[in-house]
Amino acid sequence: MKNNKLFIAIIISLLIGVAIGGYVHYNTSPEFIKTFSTNIKLLGTVFIRLIQMIIAPLVFSTLVVGIAKMGDMKMVGRVGGRAMGWFITASLTSLVIGAVVVNVMKPGEGVNIEMDASSAQDLLKGQASLTLEHFITHMIPKSVFESFATNEILQIVVFSIFFGVAMAAYGKEGEMITKALDKISHIVLIMVGYVMWTAPLGVLGTISAAIATYGFGIFALYLKYLVAFVIGILLLWLVLCIVGYFILGNRLFDLLRHIKAPLLIAFSTTSSEAVFPKLVEELEKFGAQKKIISFTLPLGYSFNLDGSMMYMTFASLFIAQVYGIHMPIEKQILMLLVLMLTSKGVAGVPRASLIVVVATCSMFGIPPEGIALILPIDHFCDMARSMTNVLGNALSTVAVDKWEGHVAIEQTYTHDDDHHKA
Repeated sequence: MKNNKLFIAIIISLLIGVAIGGYVHYNTSPEFIKTFSTNIKLLGTVFIRLIQMIIAPLVFSTLVVGIAKMGDMKMVGRVGGRAMGWFITASLTSLVIGAVVVNVMKPGEGVNIEMDASSAQDLLKGQASLTLEHFITHMIPKSVFESFATNEILQIVVFSIFFGVAMAAYGKEGEMITKALDKISHIVLIMVGYVMWTAPLGVLGTISAAIATYGFGIFALYLKYLVAFVIGILLLWLVLCIVGYFILGNRLFDLLRHIKAPLLIAFSTTSSEAVFPKLVEELEKFGAQKKIISFTLPLGYSFNLDGSMMYMTFASLFIAQVYGIHMPIEKQILMLLVLMLTSKGVAGVPRASLIVVVATCSMFGIPPEGIALILPIDHFCDMARSMTNVLGNALSTVAVDKWEGHVAIEQTYTHDDDHHKA
């Protein structure tokens, strides 16, 4: 019931945000709109920062405890292998769907819109840094304290895996630390409960700012692009849900019911990272093993961003179409393989995938300035791909849990429990 209250509060905030943003956009001066958007966006910023505040201790404590509780290094390897198998398959599927949709629908052909590259300067600055060297150095932390300070999830994951394996090898003498970190993760999850009640304000601020800045007309202007993108996202959801149903059966609908609030928060804030703590909580309620959640979910946030992956091929090939650049099939396949690597470790924060798109365009002779064309509506695309990222990570975690033979415990949470609670 508590979860439903939060869900309803977010829906109400979303509608109020759209109404306020629409009124400001169509009834006030450009100067007021700019000031209003900057100030109201602070509500969303506060929410995101509160979440970021607790992500590092949560990822570290849950992942270390998850590995230590497994104890058996064979189990760690098996779970890790199954998780990475899912991530690679899902990533490749997402990339292919993005490429197929953009090739079939051709949303970039016949586009006649003037581009102002100045809006994309910040993204263009970051293109040079996205190399193989950058990927490797980004993955391996030079200082764990720096990783914690900058919220580099991939680096925290790498350190936590090493720490967890070492603690498991330490044996019984390390159990005291395991118990202490377990208690810390529970305390952080209580903090999550407090922070999540600021989510409606964050949603209100983010949506109001977006609508006030761009108005509803943006949808009409880019209708062809948005329609193609939405079809791509729906196809990806269909594939994910079919696979989920094949693995979970009717329990898939239970899972979707549990993660409805995280999905909506991701949709509204355009940050899949913002829902990480809430997703941990909901997956535990669903019945997944804590040690599997603790191990698989942080990895998923670094390697399994399905919505972002689909968007990367879609946006890159769209820009190529806009400039009339022919991309033969072999070149597109090479792009898919490059994106498989460069996309790993992308932060679950707004606009992170655009940096990868810019870098990819540069590699394949596509003018990266074309990113300026999609910037005005990227916020709305980001909403859909962030929500998809959350769905993909929830499914991967539960799937790995099921493959580990966790069927009996998984079945213990049923609708009957809800009746008892009521």
